[in-house]
Amino acid sequence: MSELRELLRARGMRLTPQRARVLEALRTLGHGSPEQIAEAVGRDGGSVLPASTVYRALESLSELGLIGHTHVDHRTPSYHLAEHATHLHVSCRRCGWIGEVPLSAADELVDRLRDTLGFSADVAHAAIHGLCRDCAGAS
Repeated sequence: MSELRELLRARGMRLTPQRARVLEALRTLGHGSPEQIAEAVGRDGGSVLPASTVYRALESLSELGLIGHTHVDHRTPSYHLAEHATHLHVSCRRCGWIGEVPLSAADELVDRLRDTLGFSADVAHAAIHGLCRDCAGAS
């Protein structure tokens, strides 16, 4: 945590107790919506944080590059620690199952987009939607 404190201090910020609790909740959850993170923070034994405080902490931690988010569905983003941004999300549009595959699974697509369109894709920020094995088998 001392490295984190130094990083924040270098940018004119502090590691507030609220930010530390949000980071710890994300470490525990792996991924989570702001609501799930707020619930996890509420279960850590400390005082309940207002939703606005959780959102502000997520915003500042995201700006610092300590956390990232993915739009797994068309609603709320799912946040994760930046060190966990090494995978691509897949989401079943029928049952809601969410899985992960290595980012390298999209290398061919990323290369093709760059080569044919000059487009630099950020696949870590999105999810691929479809049907999971169980739902596809039930179709």
